[in-house]
Amino acid sequence: MANLKAIRDRIQSVKNTKKITEAMRLVAAAKVRRAQEQVIGTRPFADRLVRVLYGLQARLRFEDADLPLLRQREVKSVGLLVISGDRGLCGGYNNNIIKQAENRAKQLKAQGVDYRFVLVGRKATQYFQRRNQPIDATYTGLEQIPTADEASQIADQLLSLFLSETVDRVELIYTKFVSLISSRPVVQTLLPLTSQGLEVRDDEIFRLTSQGGEFQVQRETVTAPAMKSLPRDMLFEQDPVQILDALLPLYLSNQLLRALQESAASELAARMTAMSSASDNAKELIGSLTLSYNKARQAAITQEILEVVGGAEALNG
Repeated sequence: MANLKAIRDRIQSVKNTKKITEAMRLVAAAKVRRAQEQVIGTRPFADRLVRVLYGLQARLRFEDADLPLLRQREVKSVGLLVISGDRGLCGGYNNNIIKQAENRAKQLKAQGVDYRFVLVGRKATQYFQRRNQPIDATYTGLEQIPTADEASQIADQLLSLFLSETVDRVELIYTKFVSLISSRPVVQTLLPLTSQGLEVRDDEIFRLTSQGGEFQVQRETVTAPAMKSLPRDMLFEQDPVQILDALLPLYLSNQLLRALQESAASELAARMTAMSSASDNAKELIGSLTLSYNKARQAAITQEILEVVGGAEALNG
């Protein structure tokens, strides 16, 4: 009987765990939808900003504009902005981005280039602090759904490092959202900005939907906005170079916000997948334990019957 009670307790414990993992999966799904709505909501501003920059680019050549954010320098030191999560239970999301950052740091070191980290997320911060890596700034406890204020705060730190010539290039390492079951760590150069970095390409939006009780992802291709040059007779109250100088930090913040949004969507999708797998495993374990319980109970009943029959035969004899 003691064995039966232990199996019953184990079944109840696994059922409680399954309720938790299922709740976490649904919460992550709701947050994925919120993250997608935020990406769609910020798109019009990003498109308009790119149109203005495109118009200025057509009016003057970027390489001729002597602006600090466009200035190419000999690379002696690189700032690595790494975006990870604050929480675990999201599969290999954090491990993959940390491994990508570590490999990039090793590549720079092999080339004789110094590097320093700017870390977003508690997981990357704890990992690199334990290994005594050069860290300039850390950002933890950010909103699950990134905000423009947070992106601007991080952009200010990067601008400070680049403009003070503490670093000669800034690289962004983040996780690009591909689908609910797929994401990809990527390395992207943020500073100095180049005219090629302002090219507009077609994009793709992933919408999380549900059908028959199962989550699905619908893909929607978003055509890049039509780029038009500013009218040749347009007059500027300020020098176009000054306007460009004011808009480039805003463009950098927008780039960072998009990277934070992609990373958040990737983390939430990874957590959805991990919790879904955990729920499935719990369901299988409950079935296996129930089968074991039934076998043990049947064995106990059979043993009791044999004892009763044996006792009756002993009395009759």
